[in-house]
Parts: sequence; structure tokens; C-alpha cells
Amino acid sequence: MAVEIERRFVVIGDAWRGLAPGVQYRQGYLSVEKERTVRVRVVGDQAWLTLKSNISNVSRHEFEYPVPLADAQTIMGAMCPMVVDKLRHRIEHGGFIWEVDEFFGENAGLVLAEIELPDESTPFDKPEWIGAEVTEDGRYTNAYLSKNPYSRW
Repeated sequence: MAVEIERRFVVIGDAWRGLAPGVQYRQGYLSVEKERTVRVRVVGDQAWLTLKSNISNVSRHEFEYPVPLADAQTIMGAMCPMVVDKLRHRIEHGGFIWEVDEFFGENAGLVLAEIELPDESTPFDKPEWIGAEVTEDGRYTNAYLSKNPYSRW
């Protein structure tokens, strides 16, 4: 069983810019319930279907399956009224990879960083550009942002 242990933070300043190239992500959501999230993700010419369910505010069951790009595009266009567009930068710091997401569209202006950990209690060093932790604030999940964009808060 796959478990994702992740903490999320607001990014402050621009010191992170230029540390790693960005890759365009487009995510469409079929379900955005806290108990279960179902999304299709397109990155370049690859696509995945992902199912998530909460274990705690930090841990979730996560199952991800590759799907043909054409199928993902059809699913997104026909079944996903809620979409998130972002540029993801993968930045190494302190032995971990920080995924910095710069959002676009109705979520423009929001920049978040996530770190995946092997255990909920694993210590880690925060880069200088890491601000407040928002892991337990559900508004900062991509699923929530797809339905309630940052620009409407």
C-alpha cells in the first residue's frame, strides 16, 4: 500500500527562483472530498490517474497509475470541471527534494512548497524561502484550490 507523507508551506520571497527549472503541470479533479480525491495529471506527454484518501493531516494513501495521454486529455476535458495549472520546480535542500509549485489562472500569486518525508516525525532543514506551514489548512491542497481558487479568498 502506498502512503504519502507530506508537509506543505507557503513560499516567501524569490530566493528559490532560478534554483531549478520548472515543469508545467495540469491537474483535473473528478472528486475533491477530504476523504477521497481523484485526479488526472498531465505533465508533458505523460499522464496519470491518482487516488488519495486521508490517514492524517500529514499522511494519505496514494495510488497512482499511468494512463495514455489521449485518455487523460479526454477525461480532463469531459469529466473534470475543476482544473489546476502550475509550474513545478524540484529543488534539493538538506537531503530532501522540495517541490515548489507556482500557480497560474485563478490561483495566480500563490506559491507553495511541499516536502515528502519517510515518516511523520522525520526532522528536516527548511530553506530560507520557506514561510508558514499550511499542512493542516485544507485550503492549500490542490484539490481545494481547483474548486475554490486562491483569487476568491
